[in-house]
Amino acid sequence: MTEPSAEPRHGRPRPRRRRIAAIIAGGVAVVLVAAAGVAVWKYVDLSTGIRRSAVTMPTGSATPGVPQNTGETNILIMGLDSRVDQNGKPLPQEIYDAIRAGDQSDGGYNANVLMFIHIPANGGKASGISIPRDDYASLAGSPDGVSRSKIKEAYGLAMDEKLRELRKQGVAEADAYQQARTAARQTQIQTVSDFLGGVRIDHFVEITMGAFYEIAKAVQPITVCLNHATQDRFSGADFRAGVQQIDASQAMSFVRQRRDTGPTDLELTDLDRTRRQQAFIVSLAVQLRQAKTFTDFGTLQSLIDTAKTYIAVDDGLDLLSFASQAQRLSGGNIDFQTLPVERYETIDGKSVNIVDLAKIRAIVDAVLHPPTTTPEAPTTTGPTGETSPTEQPTPELPANTYTDSATPLQSGAIPCVN
Repeated sequence: MTEPSAEPRHGRPRPRRRRIAAIIAGGVAVVLVAAAGVAVWKYVDLSTGIRRSAVTMPTGSATPGVPQNTGETNILIMGLDSRVDQNGKPLPQEIYDAIRAGDQSDGGYNANVLMFIHIPANGGKASGISIPRDDYASLAGSPDGVSRSKIKEAYGLAMDEKLRELRKQGVAEADAYQQARTAARQTQIQTVSDFLGGVRIDHFVEITMGAFYEIAKAVQPITVCLNHATQDRFSGADFRAGVQQIDASQAMSFVRQRRDTGPTDLELTDLDRTRRQQAFIVSLAVQLRQAKTFTDFGTLQSLIDTAKTYIAVDDGLDLLSFASQAQRLSGGNIDFQTLPVERYETIDGKSVNIVDLAKIRAIVDAVLHPPTTTPEAPTTTGPTGETSPTEQPTPELPANTYTDSATPLQSGAIPCVN
């Protein structure tokens, strides 16, 4: 697809922790005023340039509905397999070379990454819930006449349906494309809300492959850790076991790999790919804390340009508030889990995940209403064997190892995964 007018493919069968610079010297006022001016300019640049979508967010009041405290925030992260930008235009060739998955004519508009982020009102630990992309689910509004399919397909089906409708009405192609994207987001978000039990979703953030690559490029190298050496000719993965640093191109392979075609007998699945994505988010957060991301204006501008080209958000998202929340979470105040799959079946020619909705909704309810406990200050073992509540884990060393996709993944240090 080279222009927005091309038919969408929905794949039916197919800061460093931000430092507060305390400069006690002559001329400090000049420095602070200049820095503040740049910061305000950067914020205005991003806030006015990023793609915003007028989506009616699910309130959670519909049956069955999940009651929540009003001070809490739920954000849905949607990652598309689209090989185009937010205007339907082709990506730079550099990105196509890195993803090793074709060009603008490949892929589609499936929401291959669906992650529900719950941020408590009291500053407690947030939770990220990954929804396997092939979970068999009811699709809100039965887009394109499809009432049940893989949960990821709600986006592409709704976009296809809306785009054909608008074209028949004679709507200009560029406008039709954007309206169809908005309708697709609306359907995908509502589908996820219903699937999780009628949860409230306050905001969404939509990213594409282009955004992922450009973000990784801006902060590379990124430290990751693998339990086993692995190779895959499809994704281009070729990693040794243990802690290692990867560049943006390797990062694409890291999060896309779901099989091993090397000499080992390592077995990987789509759930392992989901765990890789969770691990990469944690590794990226560690890198952002260590690197001069938010004091290097060149890097900051690169991230802003990426957001304006490849990312979309709802029109009610306050970017300053979101950045503040993200900064808090990057310090290790979030864990990730993947919803369980009961078995695999083939329905209408598609390999799908069969799930237990009652079990899934119980998991979500437990995240939204955790038991009341008295928080304890985190401690780590120092060189003398004593513990200190202020010391942080050494990010270069894996503090935790995960050999399955079921165990909740803790943030704060580099995780080792399959």
